[in-house]
Amino acid sequence: MIYNYSMVIQWSQEDQLFLVHLPEFPWQEFHTHGRTYEEAAKNGQEVIEAYVAMLLEENKPLPEPRIVPTKPLQVA
Repeated sequence: MIYNYSMVIQWSQEDQLFLVHLPEFPWQEFHTHGRTYEEAAKNGQEVIEAYVAMLLEENKPLPEPRIVPTKPLQVA
C-alpha cells in the first residue's frame, strides 16, 4: 500500500550509504539506508508500511502526512 508520508534521502560520505529520514515518524533521526538511492527509497517505503502496521495494531493514531502547499510561493 502507498502512504503519502515524506521521505528525506541524503548521501552520507562517512557511511558511504544513502540514509533515510521519515519526518512524520520523528522518534529516530535515520530509519533505514541503502547502497543506492533506489534501494534507500524502497527500504524507506518498507519502514513506513511497518510503522503504519504497528500503529494500527496498537490502535494508535497515524501521523498526519506533511503536504506541500498547493498555491505557488510568493517571493518578497
